[in-house]
Amino acid sequence: MKLKKFMFLSVLSLLLLMALGACSGDEETTETAGTTEEATTEGAAEENTEEPTSDIKFLSLVTGGTQGTYYALGGTFADLITDETGIKTTAEVSQASAANVNALKEGNAEIAFVQTDIAYYAKNGQMMFEGAAVEDLVAIGGLYPETVQLVTTAKSGITSYEDLKGKKVSVGAPGSGTFANAEQLLEIHGLTMDDIEPQNLDFGESTDGLTTGQIDAAFITAGYPTAAVEALGATTDVVIVPVEAAKAEELIAKYPYYAIDTVPSGTYGLESDVPTVSVLAMIAVKADLPEDVAYGITKAIYDNAGSISHAKGAFIKAETALDGIGIDVHPGAQKYFDEQ
Repeated sequence: MKLKKFMFLSVLSLLLLMALGACSGDEETTETAGTTEEATTEGAAEENTEEPTSDIKFLSLVTGGTQGTYYALGGTFADLITDETGIKTTAEVSQASAANVNALKEGNAEIAFVQTDIAYYAKNGQMMFEGAAVEDLVAIGGLYPETVQLVTTAKSGITSYEDLKGKKVSVGAPGSGTFANAEQLLEIHGLTMDDIEPQNLDFGESTDGLTTGQIDAAFITAGYPTAAVEALGATTDVVIVPVEAAKAEELIAKYPYYAIDTVPSGTYGLESDVPTVSVLAMIAVKADLPEDVAYGITKAIYDNAGSISHAKGAFIKAETALDGIGIDVHPGAQKYFDEQ
């Protein structure tokens, strides 16, 4: 009897020990699983803490008038940027350089065609931006020479700057890049706006005015061949008034963002090369544009410059894109150029 009781107690003790071991194992497993699950959750949280660089869905690229080179190139640039970045980009008609900088400043555009001289004025609060500097304006890169073309017709009889006295001359909108170029070139030739009858017309209006005889000459700062001037050349003999070498050197000495340029023979039906000057076209953005977006814009333009059908596409090169840029370059654009 005692033996049976002893065996019963032994078996019972063994069963209790096994049960306790099982519970201990379950608790350890549960604790381990909980620890693993917690670590996994924390790891996932860490991986997801980095927000997307940008939630931009749309970009506006401001260009110029429909008869200018900015607009002609703008549609191509917009398509390239859309394809490269996946952000829908649209080219918009505008009043060009100065207006484009203001569009960036006011948040009405994200990308802008700008002359290098106007970008310099904006950044430093000079000329038309006096007292209203756009300090966060930065460059994507330079594009091509913006030739200052003083356009007239053979029947006007104008062959020199001195011939402009008392004439009706289109000088672009007040505060525009073309207006600034006109003022400075008149100055170098001993003239002011008071010596002419200035007309504030865009490129298309200017060439229409030349066709009808309502104006005598027009300043057009744009890459040649400019569509508006080509259209004029289809109906009349175009004359580009030259900037002689001595005057060009005098201009550059005072305003170093200019360069010597030439409108070659054959352009607009010209029978010989015409010496003149140019500034540089560039693409500008604001400094707060996300770096990856700026990089994508830069890559889209400069990687595909060879596919641009416009004549100015030949000038758009990564190796010269930072030449003549008088303002800071966006870090995203700089990253692209550093890789080249």
